[in-house]
Amino acid sequence: MDSRNLELAVKLRHELHHHPEVSNEEKWTKAHIMKFLSDYSDLELVDRGRWFYAIYKSKNSGRRIAFRADIDALPIDETISLPYGSVYPGVSHKCGHDGHSASLAAFALEVEERGCNNDIYFIFQHAEETGDGAKACAVLIDEEGIDEVFGYHNEPGYPLGEVIVNDGSFQCASKGMSIFFKGEPSHASDPGVGRNPAMAIARMIRALPDLHKAEDYKGLVLSTVVHTEIGSNNFGTSASNGVLRITIRGQFEEEMDLLEKRIDALSYGLASEYGLDYSKEFSDYFPENSNHQESAQKVRDVCLSLGIKTHEFPNPKRGSEDFGYYTKATKGAYFNIGAGDITSHHTIGYDFPDDIIGTAVEVFYGLACIE
Repeated sequence: MDSRNLELAVKLRHELHHHPEVSNEEKWTKAHIMKFLSDYSDLELVDRGRWFYAIYKSKNSGRRIAFRADIDALPIDETISLPYGSVYPGVSHKCGHDGHSASLAAFALEVEERGCNNDIYFIFQHAEETGDGAKACAVLIDEEGIDEVFGYHNEPGYPLGEVIVNDGSFQCASKGMSIFFKGEPSHASDPGVGRNPAMAIARMIRALPDLHKAEDYKGLVLSTVVHTEIGSNNFGTSASNGVLRITIRGQFEEEMDLLEKRIDALSYGLASEYGLDYSKEFSDYFPENSNHQESAQKVRDVCLSLGIKTHEFPNPKRGSEDFGYYTKATKGAYFNIGAGDITSHHTIGYDFPDDIIGTAVEVFYGLACIE
Protein backbone atom coordinates (compact mmCIF):
# COMPACT_ATOMS: atom_id res chain seq x y z
CA MET A 1 0.00 0.00 0.00
CA ASP A 2 1.23 3.50 -0.85
CA SER A 3 2.72 5.11 2.27
CA ARG A 4 1.05 8.45 1.57
CA ASN A 5 -2.36 6.83 1.26
CA LEU A 6 -1.79 4.98 4.53
CA GLU A 7 -0.82 8.23 6.23
CA LEU A 8 -3.95 9.92 4.89
CA ALA A 9 -6.09 6.98 6.05
CA VAL A 10 -4.74 7.08 9.60
CA LYS A 11 -5.33 10.83 9.74
CA LEU A 12 -8.87 10.33 8.47
CA ARG A 13 -9.50 7.59 11.03
CA HIS A 14 -8.44 9.87 13.86
CA GLU A 15 -10.65 12.69 12.56
CA LEU A 16 -13.63 10.36 12.40
CA HIS A 17 -12.87 9.08 15.88
CA HIS A 18 -12.71 12.67 17.13
CA HIS A 19 -16.23 13.42 15.82
CA PRO A 20 -18.31 10.26 16.36
CA GLU A 21 -22.00 10.10 15.52
CA VAL A 22 -24.52 7.39 16.44
CA SER A 23 -26.71 5.48 14.01
CA ASN A 24 -28.84 7.59 11.66
CA GLU A 25 -27.15 10.81 12.82
CA GLU A 26 -23.91 10.51 10.80
CA LYS A 27 -24.20 13.84 8.96
CA TRP A 28 -20.72 15.21 9.73
CA THR A 29 -19.13 11.78 9.27
CA LYS A 30 -20.66 11.26 5.84
CA ALA A 31 -19.80 14.78 4.67
CA HIS A 32 -16.22 14.47 5.93
CA ILE A 33 -15.58 11.17 4.13
CA MET A 34 -17.09 12.58 0.94
CA LYS A 35 -14.81 15.63 1.21
CA PHE A 36 -11.82 13.35 1.74
CA LEU A 37 -12.58 11.41 -1.44
CA SER A 38 -13.30 14.60 -3.35
CA ASP A 39 -9.99 16.13 -2.22
CA TYR A 40 -7.82 13.10 -2.96
CA SER A 41 -9.52 11.34 -5.86
CA ASP A 42 -11.57 11.92 -9.00
CA LEU A 43 -14.03 9.13 -8.24
CA GLU A 44 -17.71 9.71 -8.90
CA LEU A 45 -19.60 10.22 -5.61
CA VAL A 46 -23.31 9.43 -5.35
CA ASP A 47 -25.15 10.94 -2.38
CA ARG A 48 -28.09 8.83 -1.17
CA GLY A 49 -29.10 10.88 1.86
CA ARG A 50 -27.92 9.03 4.96
CA TRP A 51 -25.32 7.10 2.99
CA PHE A 52 -23.27 7.41 -0.17
CA TYR A 53 -21.11 5.43 -2.51
CA ALA A 54 -18.16 6.09 -4.81
CA ILE A 55 -17.57 4.45 -8.19
CA TYR A 56 -14.43 3.41 -10.05
CA LYS A 57 -15.13 2.59 -13.70
CA SER A 58 -12.60 0.29 -15.34
CA LYS A 59 -11.59 0.68 -18.95
CA ASN A 60 -12.41 -2.98 -19.55
CA SER A 61 -15.98 -2.80 -18.19
CA GLY A 62 -15.40 -5.98 -16.20
CA ARG A 63 -17.39 -7.37 -13.29
CA ARG A 64 -19.11 -5.09 -10.78
CA ILE A 65 -17.81 -5.62 -7.24
CA ALA A 66 -18.93 -3.71 -4.14
CA PHE A 67 -17.10 -3.14 -0.86
CA ARG A 68 -18.83 -1.79 2.24
CA ALA A 69 -17.76 0.08 5.37
CA ASP A 70 -19.97 1.13 8.28
CA ILE A 71 -19.66 4.71 9.57
CA ASP A 72 -21.69 4.92 12.82
CA ALA A 73 -20.44 5.13 16.40
CA LEU A 74 -21.84 3.97 19.76
CA PRO A 75 -23.55 5.69 22.72
CA ILE A 76 -20.56 4.99 24.99
CA ASP A 77 -18.37 7.52 26.83
CA GLU A 78 -14.74 7.93 25.76
CA THR A 79 -12.86 7.45 29.03
CA ILE A 80 -9.38 6.55 27.78
CA SER A 81 -6.89 9.32 26.98
CA LEU A 82 -6.37 9.69 23.23
CA PRO A 83 -5.05 12.71 21.33
CA TYR A 84 -7.95 12.19 18.92
CA GLY A 85 -10.52 11.26 21.59
CA SER A 86 -14.23 11.92 21.14
CA VAL A 87 -15.33 15.53 21.58
CA TYR A 88 -18.93 14.45 22.21
CA PRO A 89 -19.89 13.23 25.71
CA GLY A 90 -21.54 9.83 25.66
CA VAL A 91 -20.57 8.98 22.07
CA SER A 92 -17.46 7.21 20.78
CA HIS A 93 -16.14 4.79 18.16
CA LYS A 94 -15.94 1.69 20.36
CA CYS A 95 -16.51 -0.81 17.58
CA GLY A 96 -13.96 0.42 15.03
CA HIS A 97 -16.22 1.74 12.30
CA ASP A 98 -13.90 4.73 12.06
CA GLY A 99 -11.18 2.28 11.03
CA HIS A 100 -13.41 0.42 8.59
CA SER A 101 -14.35 3.70 6.89
CA ALA A 102 -10.75 4.89 6.72
CA SER A 103 -9.73 1.52 5.24
CA LEU A 104 -12.36 1.73 2.51
CA ALA A 105 -11.45 5.34 1.71
CA ALA A 106 -7.76 4.40 1.42
CA PHE A 107 -8.69 1.41 -0.73
CA ALA A 108 -10.58 3.76 -3.06
CA LEU A 109 -7.44 5.86 -3.49
CA GLU A 110 -5.38 2.76 -4.18
CA VAL A 111 -7.80 1.47 -6.83
CA GLU A 112 -7.79 4.80 -8.63
CA GLU A 113 -3.99 5.02 -8.57
CA ARG A 114 -3.17 1.37 -9.35
CA GLY A 115 -6.10 0.62 -11.63
CA CYS A 116 -8.36 -2.40 -11.73
CA ASN A 117 -9.98 -4.55 -14.40
CA ASN A 118 -13.41 -4.47 -12.70
CA ASP A 119 -15.91 -1.73 -11.83
CA ILE A 120 -15.67 -1.06 -8.09
CA TYR A 121 -18.37 0.39 -5.83
CA PHE A 122 -17.35 1.75 -2.42
CA ILE A 123 -20.37 1.81 -0.05
CA PHE A 124 -20.18 4.01 3.06
CA GLN A 125 -23.12 2.79 5.11
CA HIS A 126 -24.94 4.37 8.03
CA ALA A 127 -26.64 2.67 11.00
CA GLU A 128 -25.00 -0.73 11.20
CA GLU A 129 -25.42 -0.84 14.97
CA THR A 130 -29.22 -0.77 14.71
CA GLY A 131 -29.52 -2.94 11.59
CA ASP A 132 -31.15 -0.14 9.58
CA GLY A 133 -28.27 0.75 7.29
CA ALA A 134 -27.59 -2.31 5.15
CA LYS A 135 -31.29 -2.85 4.52
CA ALA A 136 -31.42 0.62 2.93
CA CYS A 137 -28.11 0.35 1.08
CA ALA A 138 -28.64 -3.14 -0.33
CA VAL A 139 -30.95 -1.69 -3.00
CA LEU A 140 -27.71 -0.76 -4.79
CA ILE A 141 -27.12 -4.43 -5.56
CA ASP A 142 -30.07 -4.61 -7.93
CA GLU A 143 -29.84 -1.01 -9.14
CA GLU A 144 -26.25 -1.40 -10.35
CA GLY A 145 -26.19 -5.13 -11.06
CA ILE A 146 -23.50 -5.87 -8.47
CA ASP A 147 -21.92 -9.29 -9.06
CA GLU A 148 -20.20 -9.71 -5.69
CA VAL A 149 -19.85 -7.86 -2.39
CA PHE A 150 -17.24 -7.89 0.39
CA GLY A 151 -16.74 -6.27 3.78
CA TYR A 152 -14.64 -6.70 6.90
CA HIS A 153 -14.65 -6.09 10.64
CA ASN A 154 -11.77 -5.93 13.09
CA GLU A 155 -11.62 -8.77 15.63
CA PRO A 156 -9.94 -8.33 19.06
CA GLY A 157 -8.36 -11.45 20.49
CA TYR A 158 -7.00 -12.76 17.17
CA PRO A 159 -3.41 -12.14 16.02
CA LEU A 160 -2.91 -8.68 14.58
CA GLY A 161 -3.41 -8.61 10.83
CA GLU A 162 -4.49 -12.24 10.41
CA VAL A 163 -7.79 -12.96 8.64
CA ILE A 164 -10.79 -14.97 9.84
CA VAL A 165 -13.30 -16.25 7.25
CA ASN A 166 -15.87 -19.05 7.22
CA ASP A 167 -17.97 -20.72 4.56
CA GLY A 168 -21.68 -20.33 5.20
CA SER A 169 -22.92 -19.04 8.55
CA PHE A 170 -20.58 -16.37 9.91
CA GLN A 171 -22.76 -14.41 12.37
CA CYS A 172 -26.12 -15.07 13.98
CA ALA A 173 -29.41 -13.43 13.10
CA SER A 174 -31.00 -11.43 15.92
CA LYS A 175 -33.88 -9.14 16.79
CA GLY A 176 -35.27 -7.30 19.78
CA MET A 177 -38.63 -8.54 21.12
CA SER A 178 -40.72 -6.49 23.56
CA ILE A 179 -43.48 -8.37 25.39
CA PHE A 180 -46.22 -6.24 26.93
CA PHE A 181 -48.69 -7.42 29.60
CA LYS A 182 -51.62 -5.26 30.69
CA GLY A 183 -53.83 -6.02 33.69
CA GLU A 184 -55.80 -3.94 36.19
CA PRO A 185 -54.56 -2.02 39.25
CA SER A 186 -55.76 -2.48 42.81
CA HIS A 187 -54.83 -1.28 46.25
CA ALA A 188 -51.57 -2.85 47.35
CA SER A 189 -53.31 -4.21 50.44
CA ASP A 190 -55.68 -6.25 48.28
CA PRO A 191 -53.69 -7.45 45.24
CA GLY A 192 -56.16 -10.23 44.47
CA VAL A 193 -58.72 -7.69 43.31
CA GLY A 194 -56.47 -6.53 40.45
CA ARG A 195 -54.53 -8.31 37.72
CA ASN A 196 -50.76 -7.97 38.26
CA PRO A 197 -48.32 -9.01 35.47
CA ALA A 198 -45.40 -9.62 37.86
CA MET A 199 -45.80 -13.40 38.09
CA ALA A 200 -46.27 -13.78 34.35
CA ILE A 201 -43.04 -11.89 33.66
CA ALA A 202 -41.17 -13.79 36.40
CA ARG A 203 -42.27 -17.11 34.93
CA MET A 204 -41.32 -15.93 31.45
CA ILE A 205 -37.78 -15.15 32.59
CA ARG A 206 -37.42 -18.51 34.33
CA ALA A 207 -38.75 -20.41 31.31
CA LEU A 208 -36.52 -18.82 28.65
CA PRO A 209 -33.43 -21.05 29.16
CA ASP A 210 -35.50 -24.20 28.60
CA LEU A 211 -36.74 -22.84 25.27
CA HIS A 212 -33.15 -22.89 23.99
CA LYS A 213 -32.83 -26.65 24.53
CA ALA A 214 -35.32 -28.03 22.02
CA GLU A 215 -33.90 -30.98 20.11
CA ASP A 216 -35.13 -29.72 16.74
CA TYR A 217 -32.62 -26.83 16.65
CA LYS A 218 -29.65 -27.51 14.34
CA GLY A 219 -27.68 -24.42 15.39
CA LEU A 220 -27.35 -22.00 18.27
CA VAL A 221 -30.48 -20.26 19.55
CA LEU A 222 -30.42 -17.83 22.46
CA SER A 223 -32.60 -15.27 24.21
CA THR A 224 -31.19 -12.63 26.54
CA VAL A 225 -33.17 -10.48 28.95
CA VAL A 226 -32.16 -6.85 28.38
CA HIS A 227 -34.86 -4.94 30.27
CA THR A 228 -37.98 -5.39 32.35
CA GLU A 229 -40.31 -2.97 34.05
CA ILE A 230 -43.37 -3.72 36.16
CA GLY A 231 -45.68 -1.13 37.73
CA SER A 232 -44.36 2.08 39.25
CA ASN A 233 -42.89 3.45 42.49
CA ASN A 234 -46.36 3.98 43.99
CA PHE A 235 -46.28 1.71 47.03
CA GLY A 236 -50.02 1.95 47.54
CA THR A 237 -50.95 0.43 44.17
CA SER A 238 -50.46 -3.09 42.87
CA ALA A 239 -48.83 -3.17 39.43
CA SER A 240 -51.06 -3.45 36.38
CA ASN A 241 -48.66 -3.02 33.44
CA GLY A 242 -45.36 -4.67 32.64
CA VAL A 243 -42.90 -5.16 29.80
CA LEU A 244 -40.17 -7.72 29.23
CA ARG A 245 -37.58 -6.97 26.53
CA ILE A 246 -35.35 -9.70 25.21
CA THR A 247 -32.90 -10.13 22.37
CA ILE A 248 -33.41 -13.37 20.49
CA ARG A 249 -30.84 -14.78 18.11
CA GLY A 250 -30.10 -17.85 16.07
CA GLN A 251 -27.41 -19.26 13.82
CA PHE A 252 -30.16 -19.73 11.25
CA GLU A 253 -32.97 -17.21 10.75
CA GLU A 254 -35.67 -19.87 10.52
CA GLU A 255 -34.63 -21.24 13.91
CA MET A 256 -34.59 -17.75 15.45
CA ASP A 257 -38.14 -17.39 14.12
CA LEU A 258 -39.06 -20.76 15.66
CA LEU A 259 -37.73 -19.57 19.04
CA GLU A 260 -39.83 -16.42 18.64
CA LYS A 261 -42.96 -18.52 18.03
CA ARG A 262 -42.28 -20.53 21.18
CA ILE A 263 -41.78 -17.37 23.24
CA ASP A 264 -44.95 -15.95 21.74
CA ALA A 265 -46.94 -19.08 22.63
CA LEU A 266 -45.62 -19.04 26.19
CA SER A 267 -46.46 -15.34 26.56
CA TYR A 268 -49.98 -15.88 25.26
CA GLY A 269 -50.52 -18.81 27.62
CA LEU A 270 -49.34 -16.88 30.68
CA ALA A 271 -51.43 -13.87 29.72
CA SER A 272 -54.51 -16.10 29.56
CA GLU A 273 -53.67 -17.75 32.88
CA TYR A 274 -53.35 -14.42 34.71
CA GLY A 275 -56.11 -12.59 32.85
CA LEU A 276 -53.79 -10.15 31.11
CA ASP A 277 -53.83 -8.49 27.71
CA TYR A 278 -50.74 -9.42 25.68
CA SER A 279 -49.02 -7.64 22.79
CA LYS A 280 -45.53 -7.63 21.25
CA GLU A 281 -43.20 -5.39 19.24
CA PHE A 282 -39.95 -5.99 17.35
CA SER A 283 -36.89 -3.85 16.62
CA ASP A 284 -33.18 -4.00 15.73
CA TYR A 285 -33.55 -6.82 13.21
CA PHE A 286 -30.34 -8.35 11.85
CA PRO A 287 -30.43 -11.15 9.26
CA GLU A 288 -28.15 -14.16 9.36
CA ASN A 289 -24.76 -13.12 7.95
CA SER A 290 -23.80 -16.01 5.67
CA ASN A 291 -20.85 -16.24 3.29
CA HIS A 292 -21.01 -17.75 -0.17
CA GLN A 293 -18.42 -20.51 -0.41
CA GLU A 294 -16.95 -19.23 -3.70
CA SER A 295 -16.48 -15.72 -2.30
CA ALA A 296 -15.03 -16.94 0.99
CA GLN A 297 -12.51 -19.02 -0.96
CA LYS A 298 -11.45 -15.90 -2.85
CA VAL A 299 -10.64 -14.27 0.49
CA ARG A 300 -8.46 -17.26 1.41
CA ASP A 301 -6.75 -17.27 -1.98
CA VAL A 302 -5.94 -13.55 -1.80
CA CYS A 303 -4.57 -13.94 1.72
CA LEU A 304 -2.42 -16.86 0.61
CA SER A 305 -0.99 -14.76 -2.21
CA LEU A 306 -0.21 -11.97 0.28
CA GLY A 307 1.29 -14.28 2.90
CA ILE A 308 -1.51 -13.55 5.39
CA LYS A 309 -2.49 -16.36 7.75
CA THR A 310 -6.18 -17.26 7.81
CA HIS A 311 -8.41 -18.83 10.47
CA GLU A 312 -12.00 -20.03 10.77
CA PHE A 313 -14.33 -19.49 13.71
CA PRO A 314 -15.15 -22.85 15.34
CA ASN A 315 -18.75 -21.62 15.62
CA PRO A 316 -20.56 -18.64 14.08
CA LYS A 317 -20.22 -15.43 16.05
CA ARG A 318 -23.14 -14.70 18.33
CA GLY A 319 -22.88 -10.97 17.67
CA SER A 320 -24.95 -9.81 14.71
CA GLU A 321 -24.01 -7.80 11.61
CA ASP A 322 -26.35 -6.36 9.01
CA PHE A 323 -24.03 -7.25 6.12
CA GLY A 324 -26.29 -10.26 5.60
CA TYR A 325 -28.70 -8.03 3.67
CA TYR A 326 -26.08 -7.73 0.91
CA THR A 327 -25.34 -11.45 0.66
CA LYS A 328 -29.06 -12.15 0.41
CA ALA A 329 -29.06 -10.00 -2.73
CA THR A 330 -25.86 -11.29 -4.40
CA LYS A 331 -22.92 -13.55 -3.69
CA GLY A 332 -20.22 -12.27 -1.36
CA ALA A 333 -18.30 -12.74 1.85
CA TYR A 334 -17.59 -10.97 5.11
CA PHE A 335 -14.33 -11.52 6.95
CA ASN A 336 -12.59 -10.34 10.11
CA ILE A 337 -9.05 -9.05 10.58
CA GLY A 338 -7.34 -9.77 13.88
CA ALA A 339 -6.94 -6.66 16.03
CA GLY A 340 -4.47 -8.23 18.44
CA ASP A 341 -4.58 -8.37 22.21
CA ILE A 342 -6.92 -5.45 22.90
CA THR A 343 -10.21 -5.12 24.77
CA SER A 344 -13.44 -6.24 23.15
CA HIS A 345 -15.79 -4.15 21.04
CA HIS A 346 -18.35 -2.00 22.88
CA THR A 347 -16.09 -1.62 25.92
CA ILE A 348 -14.68 1.66 27.21
CA GLY A 349 -11.05 0.65 26.71
CA TYR A 350 -11.37 -0.25 23.03
CA ASP A 351 -9.65 1.65 20.20
CA PHE A 352 -9.22 0.49 16.60
CA PRO A 353 -5.61 -0.49 15.77
CA ASP A 354 -4.34 1.59 12.83
CA ASP A 355 -1.88 -1.19 11.94
CA ILE A 356 -4.57 -3.29 10.25
CA ILE A 357 -5.64 -0.62 7.75
CA GLY A 358 -2.89 -1.67 5.33
CA THR A 359 -3.94 -5.32 5.60
CA ALA A 360 -7.57 -4.45 4.85
CA VAL A 361 -6.60 -2.39 1.82
CA GLU A 362 -4.37 -5.08 0.33
CA VAL A 363 -6.95 -7.84 0.81
CA PHE A 364 -9.68 -5.62 -0.67
CA TYR A 365 -7.46 -4.77 -3.63
CA GLY A 366 -6.73 -8.44 -4.27
CA LEU A 367 -10.45 -9.21 -4.23
CA ALA A 368 -11.22 -6.26 -6.48
CA CYS A 369 -8.94 -7.39 -9.27
CA ILE A 370 -9.91 -11.05 -9.49
CA GLU A 371 -11.22 -11.90 -12.94
